[in-house]
Amino acid sequence: MAGQVPSLDVLVNNAGIALCDNLSDRSILEQHLADNLFGPYEVIQAFLPQLSESRGAIVNNTSMMAMAPLPMTPAYAVSKAAAFNLTQSLRAILAGRGIGVHAVLTGPTDTDMTRGFEIPKATPPSVARAIFDGIDAGEEDIFPDATSQVLADSWRSSVAKDLEHQYAALVPAA
Repeated sequence: MAGQVPSLDVLVNNAGIALCDNLSDRSILEQHLADNLFGPYEVIQAFLPQLSESRGAIVNNTSMMAMAPLPMTPAYAVSKAAAFNLTQSLRAILAGRGIGVHAVLTGPTDTDMTRGFEIPKATPPSVARAIFDGIDAGEEDIFPDATSQVLADSWRSSVAKDLEHQYAALVPAA
């Protein structure tokens, strides 16, 4: 697929699975990691030449669950936490190549994945709009809906975010 795309400005990794589990079945955890971590990783690797050429952006939808697991879907949360760490790592590694790497920490969005849950949900168009606004604003971590916005300020000023920046400064210039 990547060979058929001559140029690319923005790569959005948004596909994923979320199965209810209790971490007692390793195969469910492996399935989540395959889809939610290794899938985006492989897509990123495939499109790195085009993104390097355009000095483009990678956008990984990691979910609020990357920061705090919902007990009904712990394998999903584990995979999203790994995807968030992948995003942070690639952000530091690829900065010297001019590639921006953004994490999207969505709250509940009205998709098939949340069908049946009677909770407040953002609309997909409003989330998409907020993601592109966040990219344009240069936000590393994008909180695109009302639910996730509750975390935004405390995350951006957190010790963990500061440590991410300190570690990123250790990456040799390209």
